[in-house]
Formats: sequence, C-alpha cells, structure tokens
Amino acid sequence: MPLHVLEGLTSFYTYFRRQPPRPTEIEVCRDLSCQLAGGREACERLRSALEGRDDVAVHEVSCLGRCDRAPAGAITQTGAGASASGIPSASASASGIPSAIESAIESVVVDMAQTEAVLSALERGATARAHSPGNWQAADPYSDPAMAPYATLRCALQGDPADLPPVLEDAGLRGMGGAAFPTGRKWSLVAAAPTGPRHVIANADESEPGAFKDREILRDLPHLLIEGMILAGFAIGARHGTIFIRHEYEEERQAVEAALDRARETGALGSAIFGSPFDFEIDVFVSPGGYILGEETALLECLEDRRGEPRNKPPFPGVSGLFGQPTLINNVETFAHATSILHHGADWWRDLGRPGFSGHKFMSVSGDVEKPGVHLVPFGTPLGELLDGCGGMRAGQALLAVAPGGASSRFLGPDALEVAIDFQTISEAGSMLGAGAVVFVSDQQNLLEVGLSVTRFFRNESCGKCVPCRVGTEKAVRWVETKGAIGPEERERLAELHSTLSRTSICGLGQIALEPLLSLAERFPQQMRGD
Repeated sequence: MPLHVLEGLTSFYTYFRRQPPRPTEIEVCRDLSCQLAGGREACERLRSALEGRDDVAVHEVSCLGRCDRAPAGAITQTGAGASASGIPSASASASGIPSAIESAIESVVVDMAQTEAVLSALERGATARAHSPGNWQAADPYSDPAMAPYATLRCALQGDPADLPPVLEDAGLRGMGGAAFPTGRKWSLVAAAPTGPRHVIANADESEPGAFKDREILRDLPHLLIEGMILAGFAIGARHGTIFIRHEYEEERQAVEAALDRARETGALGSAIFGSPFDFEIDVFVSPGGYILGEETALLECLEDRRGEPRNKPPFPGVSGLFGQPTLINNVETFAHATSILHHGADWWRDLGRPGFSGHKFMSVSGDVEKPGVHLVPFGTPLGELLDGCGGMRAGQALLAVAPGGASSRFLGPDALEVAIDFQTISEAGSMLGAGAVVFVSDQQNLLEVGLSVTRFFRNESCGKCVPCRVGTEKAVRWVETKGAIGPEERERLAELHSTLSRTSICGLGQIALEPLLSLAERFPQQMRGD
C-alpha cells in the first residue's frame, strides 16, 4: 500500500495516533449537552489539577454519546496492568466534574497504583441505566416470554420476500436517523436493483450532540436490530449485513456481539436459517472516529478503507453503495421498529400514535432537565409532556430555548412545548425532529456560547472535502468569537454565509452547520449581544 494512502487515512480518523498515548488519558466532552453542564470548566479544572504530570493527559473531545451524564468523560489507561480502555464516566458530581473523573484526579495525583479502582468506578458509571421510564415493552414483541425467539423471522421465511416492504409502507414508517425517508420505499428500491450481491448496513454511529437513544436500543433491545437486519436482507436478497458502531459504545458493542451469538445458536443467523434456503450473516465494524461517518456515503467510504468523506449523489447507496453494489442503510431505531411492525402489522403501528398521528418514537432528552434519559413516546406527544416526564427543568430554572432534533436542529422558544412530536409538526414550527434528540436550555445559559458550541462542533467535525464547509464554518466561528456578539449586521452576514453553505456543501453537515446559531440569533436577538 502506498505511503500516501496510509498517511491520508491516519491523518483523517480521530483515534489513529502519531505518538503513543500517555499511561492515563482523560477525555472530557465539550459539546452541547456537556457545554450546558459545565464541561469546559470541568476540563480546565482537570488540567489545573494535573499540571506538570508526564504520565497523564487531559483532552477536550467531541460528543461521547453520554449526554444524559453531562459533563461526560472517559478515562483510558494504557500502561502495564491496564484493564479497560475508554470507559465512559459516571454521573456528574455537584462540583461540575464527573465523580469518577474526580476520583481519577485523586488516584493519579496521589498514587497511580490505584488506577484499577478508578477503572472499576468508571465501569459502574458506564453500566448505570439512563432514566427511561417509558413502557419499552410496547416496542418489543418478545417481552412476552411465551414468544419464540425470532418468531417474526420464522414466519416471514415461509412467505414471499416481496410481501415485507409493503407492510412498512402501509404503516408509514420513516427513517429515525434524521433523514425520515420512507422505510418501505427504500427497501423496495434496493430490492428492485439489478440482480447481484447487495448489502444491509445498520448505522449505529450515533454521534450528534444530544443523541443517545440508539445506545439504549443497542444495549437493551439488540435482538430487534438484528432481526430487522435479517428481515431486510431477506426482503432485498442480501446475504450479508454490517453493524457500523461508534467506538465509544464499547459496552453496547459487547451486548450486540452477545446477541449475535445467541441468534446463531437459535438458528437465526448463518446458513439455511431455520431450515430455509436463506443464508445471512452479520458482522460488527467499529468506527475509527468522526461525526461525519454518520453520513451514509462517508460510512461506506470508511468501510472501503478510505477517508470518510461523503460522496456526490446520485448515485445513491441503494443503487451503488458498498463496493458499488446495492446497499440498504437504516438507522438502529428504524430496524427495531421494522421488526415490531412486521410482527404486529401496520394497523398496530398506526394505533400507537395520539389522535391524528401514528407510531411511537424513542427520544433522547438532555440539557437543563432534572432527569435526562431516553423515553419511548407516541407520535403526537407534546414536547411539554416529554419535559414533564423528565421531571421538568432543574430547580430554579426556566425554559428559554429547545433544540427538538439535536445539535443540527434550529432552536425554538418556550412556546414549542405545545408542539407535537412529529416530523411534520416540528417542521411547521420552524425546526426538525432530526435524530429525536431534544435538548432543553434554561434561562441561566449564555445563548451566544450555546450557539457557538454547536458551530464549533460542526467546524471540528467537518471532513474538509468541500471548500464551503471547511472554510465557511471556520470563518463563522472566528468571526463571532472576534465580535463577541451577534447584532443585526452580524446576523445578516451569517445568513448570507449560511445560504452559501446550504447551496454548495456536498453533504448535510455543511448545509445545516450555521442554522442552530442563526436560529438563536434570529429568535433571541437580545440574548446574543454578548453582555
């Protein structure tokens, strides 16, 4: 392999190193939910406490996928006797630094021999459940112990593969990863591609600040993801599937691997599944790092051993995807819901929603709320009811702004609490449901810093392939930081820059990178003066 190819790869992906790491490395998240919880201040305190140490390093990093435990941190121990790597931290302490990371400071400063105890504390924090009070049994047909494992697949294998996509179309299931493309139609399009090898990919690279619902599905309902992928493979004529999972989800990866082993033991994976002529196997690919890999064509580039840079479209992956072959890519939650719909039927899905809506949705909730976590709610549920389910805003704080679809969505005001959770209604309110990641922001936050935090994230995570995104995001951040405020003139210039990025960027990152900041400037002009 030519050296320039290796250089190109190692310089692109976050977790390929040029130098050996320190014996102990601590990472603290700097992005939206953690920024609201004082992540930057936590990082500075850690650096001050560990100043002058050669055996430990502290880094600010992009979202770790633990927004419900903000400010999130991870510790990696690489020296002799290391027993863990990159384990997420426990919940935040009152001081603003995660308690396990605070323990790490003490053990590193006092006695490095105590590292094992620190790692054990981190493991306990990593396995603590998110606040998930919803009835998740509604999403899992196998909550009934009398139900045979993979019963939906057993039944489907006795019928015609072409019968599956119309059920999803009838239900109206849409992609839950942000794009909201009709799922049944996507399955049908890939199934109709010319005869030849094809692939099924589950996009589990959940990397947007505020989003962590897929993490819970991967850990608690992995069988629904696996069965959904096998059903999709049967429907489109594929024989192989890949789960592309972010490297920070180590515990979740282990849960998925264990579920895959159980599926093989059951006869749901491998050759001649349940005695049928259908063969299907699934492997797990761990992402080398980067938010951009959540974009489906960048994900494909990574799987093909190249830099994870988005492709120009068309052709779309359904026609020319992995290695130029037809490829079906769905989000984790989408596959899970597809399994339930194919088990219960389209009418069941429609009846789940509030009047005028159909289906239900896993929602990540973080920010300035009492109990961040994942909730399974019917479509049509008002955002205010979701907030109440999280215990409301933190004591003494009032709602000022809300991002209903994660860091890439436009911010709305307190009146958004009346808006129903649905793709169309949130769009009509001026934002998007996106990844289903609601971030509530209190009146005690500096909205200029909140907006800059999001724009810095997109600047940092830009792959750099196209000039508008690479240069435009950098200019926007530097310009607002220099000004220290956003007035009418600055707002007009930001809108002009956003227009350029949205029309000329290759992928969605550049197209929406400035929208969150711009939405705050337009909706809350008084709070953006930098006072």
